[in-house]
Parts: sequence; C-alpha cells; structure tokens
Amino acid sequence: MKSQDIGLLLKLISLEHQENTPSQDKGIFTWPHDWRDWEGHSDSNCIDQHTFLPTEDSEFLNYAYTTRNLQAETGIGKTQISESLRRCIDIGLAKKDRQFGVPRANKKALFEFIVSGIKYVFPAKLGEVTRGIATSFAAPILQGDIISSGELIPVWPDARGTSKGQAVEPLFKTVTLAIRKDPDMYAMLALIDSIRLGNARESNIAKDKLKSFLE
Repeated sequence: MKSQDIGLLLKLISLEHQENTPSQDKGIFTWPHDWRDWEGHSDSNCIDQHTFLPTEDSEFLNYAYTTRNLQAETGIGKTQISESLRRCIDIGLAKKDRQFGVPRANKKALFEFIVSGIKYVFPAKLGEVTRGIATSFAAPILQGDIISSGELIPVWPDARGTSKGQAVEPLFKTVTLAIRKDPDMYAMLALIDSIRLGNARESNIAKDKLKSFLE
C-alpha cells in the first residue's frame, strides 16, 4: 500500500458526497468563511472549488470518476491511480458500486486503518520552520476545537502558503494541489495529520470528527 492510495480514497469519499449534495457551496464539513490558507485564490492554477460541477447525476458519474478527472483533482498520475484502485480493491479498502460501476471507498475499513495504523505505516514528525499551509490542529477544520499553547503550528511546506510553522511532510506529494481543489480534502487530510502526529488529545478530537463524517 502507498500513501497516495489514502489520498485517492478520500477523493472518492468527497465525490460520493457531491453526488448527494449538488450545490457547490455545501461541503461535508462546515467551514469558516475564509478557509483558504494560501495566496492567489483566483489563480487558474489554484482552483478553489470543485473542477467539475455537474447539472445532471449521470453527467457527474460519467466524468467525475474517470482517471483523467481523478488525476486533475488529486495530482496523482493516471497510471498511479489505476494501480491505487487495484490495490485498494484487492485489500478491501475500495469496491465497485453495483449500481453505477464507479469505485467507492470502504469507509468503515478506511476509518479503522486510519485510527489504528496510519501513524505507524505513514508516520509524521515536525521539521524545520517554513512557510506553508496550516494542517493538523491549526487547520480551519479544527479551529475552535483545539487552543494552541503558543507553539509553532504544523504546516505543509508551500511557497504560496500564508502561515509560518514547523514543516510536516504531506501524506502524499500532491496534497497541497488536491486541497486547493476540494475543501473537504483539506479537512480530511488535516484531521489525518492530527492522528499521524500522535498527540493524544488532538488525535482523539480528530478521530471523533472524522468518524462522524465518514459514518
């Protein structure tokens, strides 16, 4: 299993939610008004909404789950996406939807893996001070749930990020691209970082929030 497999599964979860929530303004999580922690919101290379906003369910299904769109949404290469899907299906973390034929994440199994194993398989640690995008307890999804004691915040290194803190290596290489395109990806990946970093209090809050969402 590779770390990008987790990123792809999270994207499948976000897409499934979009099928049931047609408005582009309604994500899985409730966000503050200004949730973006980077510069250049209007830049065409930094899309701050889902790249595909369908008007019909069939149109969405015919496009959203294509390898081409999954690549555009996550930054993961087409060949890697195909290999990731095959791996995830083989180990039970994904399956084909019987009605529509599109790939679905096994949310229960994925949550079990995240809470029990992700910090051991894909560990994270704080590094040098850098500019980047807030993650873990400093991300918007956990604002108001955790009060910082004044220490440097964790960030994904990014030249266009607006926060300064200690570097955390993203779960997969293209995390900062994927979150710009999908606020729910930002939320889920930040929550997972709280679990990966291993602080008990922050990890428990992140697990509860992630569980309520995945269920």
